[in-house]
Amino acid sequence: MMETIKIIHTNDLHSHFENFPKVKHFIEDKRNNNSADEFYLFDIGDAMDRAHPLTDATNGQANIEWLNSLNYDGATIGNNEGLGNSHSELSHLYDKANFPVILGNLFEKGTGELANFAKPYKIIETKKHTKIGVIGLTAPYILTYPLLNWDIHLIQETLPKLIQELNDQKCDVIILLSHLGVSMDRRIAGKYPQIDVVIGSHTHHLFEKGEMDNGVLLAAAGKYGQNIGEINLTLNDDKAIIQKNAVTTRTSSLTELPEDNNWIAQKLHQGETLLDEEKVAKIPRTMSRDITKPDPVIEEGLTAIKEYVNADVAILSSGLFLQSLHKGIVTKNDLHKMLPHAIHVMRTKMSGENVWRLVMEMEKNRAFLRNHPQKGMGFRGKTFGELVYRGISIDDKKNVYINGEALHKKKEYTLALLDHYLFVPYFPSIEITGNNDILYPKFLRSVFGEYLSKKYPI
Repeated sequence: MMETIKIIHTNDLHSHFENFPKVKHFIEDKRNNNSADEFYLFDIGDAMDRAHPLTDATNGQANIEWLNSLNYDGATIGNNEGLGNSHSELSHLYDKANFPVILGNLFEKGTGELANFAKPYKIIETKKHTKIGVIGLTAPYILTYPLLNWDIHLIQETLPKLIQELNDQKCDVIILLSHLGVSMDRRIAGKYPQIDVVIGSHTHHLFEKGEMDNGVLLAAAGKYGQNIGEINLTLNDDKAIIQKNAVTTRTSSLTELPEDNNWIAQKLHQGETLLDEEKVAKIPRTMSRDITKPDPVIEEGLTAIKEYVNADVAILSSGLFLQSLHKGIVTKNDLHKMLPHAIHVMRTKMSGENVWRLVMEMEKNRAFLRNHPQKGMGFRGKTFGELVYRGISIDDKKNVYINGEALHKKKEYTLALLDHYLFVPYFPSIEITGNNDILYPKFLRSVFGEYLSKKYPI
């Protein structure tokens, strides 16, 4: 007799709680009305994002609680889980999870052991004794994971060994939970046709009806819970797949229940309330997000990162600051609303000659970036904004001055920047010539909050 298997998958939910009720209804309906022999549910990473106040206030535990409510059969992690948490926070993120975290390429930096919360693969045996091997891999950010005391392994080091282990255990079907991005998924399909299905994520790509590459079915459900993925497999008596397909369903097409909006609003309120309970500072005047108004908040931000780095100069962009800080008590909720970004302060050292080149790059791009829509690389705002310097000035002959003194070409200077400026393509001198030290694990808002608490104690 033939065997049928249905897989539902989510990915890159990024704490978009506004879509969670419909996603949940869909999954529960598919499970309850499933006619296939087997039903499985997987998440492919970036389920959490600290841009939502409830995720930030609970260190992601609210997200785990929601995943638990749907009885996932397994999940892997994305960079938001991996790099948006300290080593300790990630180590304990899944303490209460009722599902396995399938992740084969994240290891302890000191011991070389697999991360304590992870298992390299999972083998599922169906009622008809088909063995399904499930592998999980996350994007190998080799420059940043070590800053959190993790050792991240490259795919070419990890995947062949995991496939061999599943072959040694005589798995009939191999599925890869891939938080690697569409280009890597296609490369994997071309090189490892023994993988039957790659469920993809990370680059927020959407395959509405799947994509077949080299006999490997690629599936992906976009981002933010805007789509939900579904895979159907049919196996013959020899436990070989004879048919496979993937489809997606737009969440916006699903019925909204009367209680959904209340649930969404309650989660937002709960997160903001928890963050409001944590008071940070008491400021004597309103600090405006508008750099043309008196007391612009970016000036305090520049002081904060300059002192944090112990730098000669500091640079920030005004688009980072999404709202003003009003006179009186400042809470973590105020800081989160103003700076929701997953962005870190970075110490950059470079010669004066290269500082000059960097400043010229910034001046060249200034007008373009002022109103430029910006997304990704940790940025959670709308536009890049105006570049604002602390300790840097330029005359009309393109001479650069550092704290009022003419720049010395051979002298080494220390700059307080953001890792965001390293990742965007506008300032190549940072990557090419800078000695860059990203200061994990604190986000920019934490650094700024600690500065305010010292300068304006309650």
